[in-house]
Amino acid sequence: MLRDKELLLYRGFNHGDILDDASELIYEYEFGYDEEENERYRALLFSIAHRLIELAYSHGYTGNLWQMYLTYLLVNNENAYSMAVELKGHTEGTLNDAALHDLRIFKDMFEYDLAGIDENLNAGCLSILTEYNSMNEQSKMFNKRVRDRVCELSVALAAAEDVQEFKDILESFYKDFGVGKFGLHKAFRVEHDAQDNVVIKPITNIAHVYLEDLVGYEIAKQKLIENTEAFVEGRPANNCLLFGDAGTGKSSAIKGIMNKYYDKGLRLIELYKHQFKDINDIIAQVKNRNYRFIIYMDDLSFEDFETDYKYLKAVIEGGLEKKPDNVLIYATSNRRHLIKETWSDRDDIKVDNGIHKSDTMQEKLSLVYRFGVTIYFGKPDKKEFNNIVKVLAERNNIDMPEDELLLEAGRWELAHGGLSGRTAVQYVDHILGTAHKL
Repeated sequence: MLRDKELLLYRGFNHGDILDDASELIYEYEFGYDEEENERYRALLFSIAHRLIELAYSHGYTGNLWQMYLTYLLVNNENAYSMAVELKGHTEGTLNDAALHDLRIFKDMFEYDLAGIDENLNAGCLSILTEYNSMNEQSKMFNKRVRDRVCELSVALAAAEDVQEFKDILESFYKDFGVGKFGLHKAFRVEHDAQDNVVIKPITNIAHVYLEDLVGYEIAKQKLIENTEAFVEGRPANNCLLFGDAGTGKSSAIKGIMNKYYDKGLRLIELYKHQFKDINDIIAQVKNRNYRFIIYMDDLSFEDFETDYKYLKAVIEGGLEKKPDNVLIYATSNRRHLIKETWSDRDDIKVDNGIHKSDTMQEKLSLVYRFGVTIYFGKPDKKEFNNIVKVLAERNNIDMPEDELLLEAGRWELAHGGLSGRTAVQYVDHILGTAHKL
């Protein structure tokens, strides 16, 4: 049993303390066992078991927690080998030899029988570690799709007959799904760590919204699809602005695009206005990855006194460094021009400092011009609104006479913000929520 300190490529693990302690325990048990140290060994074993259970709970893992933990390390460790396989597939040469060295150690750890340690220390926790059943199925702490893929990989790796098969299985996973957070997750948010570094963190509880869920807006959706398909296929594509009335499905369309093209390598990074200063750091972290990233800005707008839009302009287009081909910016806004205009902006007369006010107008409009594709989402008329209600009611198996359904929908929209897709969804949710009273 080789120690984890002998790994060449796989280092710097998240939750690596568990591996350090487990390796120490196994090494001492195999090569320096001392009965007088049994209490220390027991304390270390129970500490390892505790942390494995905590990890399993937070990620939804089941089965053999020791093997699941090792799989977790393998799928999340971004190193020269895992990232090369993600990008180009199978590798040869020295990097391949180094990977075989490390994966031989991992296979040994996969196959290590903890029964001897558990029995000698009279710990009685072996069944908990090898046959763990999760009771956390409804948790929002983890992504179930990711959980299932990691669990399936763990079972496959455990069944590998030799290190070459072990390596082939892992390489296939890297190539199909990627490595680390970008390989396993669809969407991300931006935060700062204790040292104020920009950190891109996965969003684990994703809204399962699809373009088909958005009733109507076929021309708008097709325009969005065409631009995004060009992007994920490596063809020229544009930054995209979705604008129009509130509640018309702009944000839902972006979420639908994310879900539609995730399997083709599309990832979404959600960014807020106050985080514009972080864009360059974000781009630096993703520009060399084998994915296509949309930096998504929801409900983007500026008041006339705000000047952050100038920084955004430079980032989108105009800075010295060329924006990488795998990054686009998609934004939604209720304003066509993003920046609040005043009538004085339109007055083409000279002001005291000698600058034409039309220049101010052009300065504000120039941000919109940086978005090569603009897509309008307008408020539905009464007929379109009624159609949205009928489609949503049918999808949700609501059995109401159509006249009654639409009459109540009309009353609902008058009291809840007017005609919009959002109002229609809220009305249908209201019916579903009060169905037991009908």
